[in-house]
Amino acid sequence: EGGHSDFAPRNHLEMELLGYLLKQFQRVSYERVVSGPGLLNIYRFLRDTGRGEEPAWLAEKMRDQDPGAVVSQAALDGKSDLCVQALDLFVSLYGAEAGNLALKLLATGGVYLGGGIAPKIISKLQDPIFLNAFTAKGRLKPLLQAMPVRVILNDRTALLGAARCAAMVR
Repeated sequence: EGGHSDFAPRNHLEMELLGYLLKQFQRVSYERVVSGPGLLNIYRFLRDTGRGEEPAWLAEKMRDQDPGAVVSQAALDGKSDLCVQALDLFVSLYGAEAGNLALKLLATGGVYLGGGIAPKIISKLQDPIFLNAFTAKGRLKPLLQAMPVRVILNDRTALLGAARCAAMVR
């Protein structure tokens, strides 16, 4: 449940995001910014602080479908500058927190990104935004640069791991 650790902004924009979210929540964790609902929180922050216009077609689509999925797809398709900004910030925050965890655990064998979002935005994760944030750890940057980062594509991986553990208990 590491996603419930405190969100730590790295720059002025992220500090504004934290302030925006603190008006809605008593506490802001990474779960509030790096998750499906987190992407929506980022989108709303950018929209509400005048960093982009929400087109009517997008607002309508977000009412009818999963808003986080709509934002990410509109960003990946390049249909909305606001969505592109939101996904870029999301990916940067994702990379930064993945790098934090990799550094804390000294994950020299690699970092594996799981869950439902990473495979859907893999093209965006391959942009320099993610790895730049992942490795931006000052003098320890070379250590992070040497850590492989992979996206788990098999959505049954967690079940397979649990089944293997259960089989070993016998």
